[in-house]
Amino acid sequence: MKIKKANLILFIIPLLSFSAHKYYLSLTQIEYRSEKKSVQITINVFMNDIEVALNKDYNIDLRLHTKKELKDNDVYFIKYLKEKLHFKIDDISKEFNYIGKEYDGDLVYFYLEIENIKEVNSIEIENKILTKHFPEQKNLIKSKVGKKHKSILLTAKNDKGLLKF
Repeated sequence: MKIKKANLILFIIPLLSFSAHKYYLSLTQIEYRSEKKSVQITINVFMNDIEVALNKDYNIDLRLHTKKELKDNDVYFIKYLKEKLHFKIDDISKEFNYIGKEYDGDLVYFYLEIENIKEVNSIEIENKILTKHFPEQKNLIKSKVGKKHKSILLTAKNDKGLLKF
């Protein structure tokens, strides 16, 4: 009996270790900083997912966080984010500035900023990050304006949301 259990475990463990992660989630954190008159945005995504999406969309070979990583990969990140992510603040479309990226384990953090914002009553966001290649992708948006916190979960079928403060 013990041998059968041991064989079963030895068979199942390798199968599990080679399977892709079973959830697809990004987190976008938005914070209005009144003293800086800016909206600061941090996005984290799984490194292998963003790599797959950019490699397929732009026919490149990023190889993130390796010695063979493309030296100009920020160009592709900026292009991708500008295509997949759109903001309206108080019903006015706003462009964001790409500040940079950071790797942490299997995550990539992107830092963005929208400048010259005097106040925020609403933020409309369209987030299509990774939904083309991963239809089950969910993009969680968390925001903070003053002392008010709002959240929304966006999907491939529902990729726009409105946060009112």
